[in-house]
Amino acid sequence: MFTGLVEEVGRVADVSVDGERARLTIEAPEVVGDLPIGASVAVDGVCVTATDVVGSTFAVDLMRETLRVTALGRLRGGARVNLERAMRVGDRLGGHLVQGHVDGIGEVVAVDDVPGTRTLSIRIPPSLTRYLVVKGSLCVAGVSLTVAGLDEDLVRIGLIPHTLAETNLGDLGVGDEVNLEVDVVAKYVERMLPDGERLVPPQEDIG
Repeated sequence: MFTGLVEEVGRVADVSVDGERARLTIEAPEVVGDLPIGASVAVDGVCVTATDVVGSTFAVDLMRETLRVTALGRLRGGARVNLERAMRVGDRLGGHLVQGHVDGIGEVVAVDDVPGTRTLSIRIPPSLTRYLVVKGSLCVAGVSLTVAGLDEDLVRIGLIPHTLAETNLGDLGVGDEVNLEVDVVAKYVERMLPDGERLVPPQEDIG
């Protein structure tokens, strides 16, 4: 379990592909300080297992399903990735409950800068819209963020300077893909509702 608060922005040192599998080696001096082999770590929001730790790098193995349902298969050497080690019992939950189980891949369709903030407009899979509410939580590339606006299959996210400085979200441009995970609490609530009932009433974009 994670919180969506990025501990370090690592850098992909090597990508090795073997058929339908891949292995990422990531440079992350801070995270490897307490990352034993076998530990879980979120890489751009995807929960993976550290299979090797050498010096300031760690490696993770990606299976075919992970490559299919996440954007990790698009990573290349030199790419910056958001990293978070699994939370410990007793830690503060500064973001929201994040499992590291990607629900879909979003596409950045607009980047707008205004003084003091940047707004990303992301096209999301239509199947995920029912789990989102304005001012609710959404995990984007491993970062816990607040939904600023909704418009059918578009979600708008505001990024403050701290988020831009401490994550890789400032690197995103139009056309880039991002891993998305909706709030797991919303999925459990939906599961308990009678068939046909809406999870929430329609949301209006707050502008």
